[in-house]
Amino acid sequence: MEMPVFDVHEMKTLDSKKSWQLFLKTINHGNKLMGEHKFPMKFERMGKQMLRKCGGLPLAIKEVGKQLVEKKLSRRGEWEQLLESVDFGSTLKLLEPFYNKLDPKLDSCFLSMAFFKENTTLRAEKLTQIWVVGGVVDSEDECKPYLDGLVNESFIAVKDKSTEYSMNTLLHMLSIQKAEEKLSFEIQRNNGNNRPSESPRHHRVIICSRDKFNYSTDKDKLLISLFFHGGGYFDTNSSYWKSFEQLKILDLEDFGLKTLPETIGTLMELRYLGLRNNYLQELPDSLGCLEKLEVLDIAQNFMVEVPDIIWEICSLRHLYLSNVICRKPSKIAALQNLKTLTYVSVDNLTYELSDLKMLRFLEKLGIEELDGNSDVSKLFVALAVLESLKHLILRGYRFRSMPCLDELGILRSVRTLKLDGLLSRLPSNLPRKIESLTLIDSCLDEDPMPLLGKLPKLKYLKLRNAYTGQEMVILHDGFVSLKALCIEELWNLRNVQCPKYAMFGLQKLEIHDCPYLDTLSKTIGPKNRLKELKMVTTKSIATKIKNLDLISEIGIVNINP
Repeated sequence: MEMPVFDVHEMKTLDSKKSWQLFLKTINHGNKLMGEHKFPMKFERMGKQMLRKCGGLPLAIKEVGKQLVEKKLSRRGEWEQLLESVDFGSTLKLLEPFYNKLDPKLDSCFLSMAFFKENTTLRAEKLTQIWVVGGVVDSEDECKPYLDGLVNESFIAVKDKSTEYSMNTLLHMLSIQKAEEKLSFEIQRNNGNNRPSESPRHHRVIICSRDKFNYSTDKDKLLISLFFHGGGYFDTNSSYWKSFEQLKILDLEDFGLKTLPETIGTLMELRYLGLRNNYLQELPDSLGCLEKLEVLDIAQNFMVEVPDIIWEICSLRHLYLSNVICRKPSKIAALQNLKTLTYVSVDNLTYELSDLKMLRFLEKLGIEELDGNSDVSKLFVALAVLESLKHLILRGYRFRSMPCLDELGILRSVRTLKLDGLLSRLPSNLPRKIESLTLIDSCLDEDPMPLLGKLPKLKYLKLRNAYTGQEMVILHDGFVSLKALCIEELWNLRNVQCPKYAMFGLQKLEIHDCPYLDTLSKTIGPKNRLKELKMVTTKSIATKIKNLDLISEIGIVNINP
């Protein structure tokens, strides 16, 4: 699917350093022309804090600078007052030409950003599922071009590969403004700052603090989506949920919810139920009444009890669990329409190995509680027949070592692999077609790079607390396809040896919390290839790296102590 291409040079974002340089250039030049004083550096911290709201947008930064210049300075130089009085509403008007050029379908995807919290991380999975359930996009297979389209037009930015995105404050404000105009959307707060609608709404965000929120349900029959943000106090009686006759999307993620009433089962049209990161201890049996439910997310609810009837919701396509308690052995194989299943205990899967072949649509699987006693050989054989399985996550059990994973190689369809847990050694046989590999808390004694460098299609590699040694060695013919490398929390690493033509295609390099890694080989990402370098390190190392000649040849550089 081809997306329209627009002139987006003014929408390409700048990093914090370049944003500040543009701001100073704009304001100091303007004041010079007007015979006023330059920006006083004693207000630098306040100025940078104010500038964060621009999200790195050049046109927003210039507009803010112009506002400050036009207000003129009094003889006393009232910069502090001026910085607090910046009007970002006028800056939104500057974004109108860019917004108006959006493809209608891309516009609908952008408007849905109004449902989410400000400055939140947007998970690709959640975004696409809400687009499909809400009727914005016809199918999940069509979503990737629209995600790429929003990135290309700079309306969202990639945070982690293509799985997480961010959105700056101004564009979030614009999405809310446009959603209120075009999408029958409203925001309700319990602080009294509401604009009550005269007609029923289709989409609503409720923002609660810990104060009691008296909420009316008079106009809820046409509501399609309902999102809760805030502190977790929301007082509803048992009949509250019965008023939502058409509700398809209910999201209570990060809300601090402790209980879910039985009346949730009256939401007969519900297709998306987001309960991630709450304090739920059990789910009601009435969930079995939600016969159209496609997405159920109860991840990050510690030790939540799941009713047996959940295995009878045959409409489920995406099921997110973690640390769940099942009254009886699970019947996962009965959910034959599943595309996503994370996380499920290795013991539960082993219990129904012979039936796993029924999950023929399964694309992503997360398995947890693996330890040295887990028999994974038969499990891998059972998973090998699932031709749709592309993404696999294996998570260890507490601080125990994971079992031998040498037989992973038989999973030929897997493209994305994440190993999260202690490993005695790296698996000797990894899927040959793997494109993305993440190792977390592996604590390997042996350098993993010689073996990993032999994976011919590996494009993305992330190592976090994965290696305890002092030196890494990249072979001369290693990592022929690698585009992005991220190393984090390698506390002992002091040197990376890289021959001239190894990792020649590397475009992005991230280094976080490697306190002894004070040298970067000039051959890591030749000057004409490496586009982005990010580092979080000590102050002395940051200064040293910034002075390297190769830094000036890299497009995006963000090095912070």
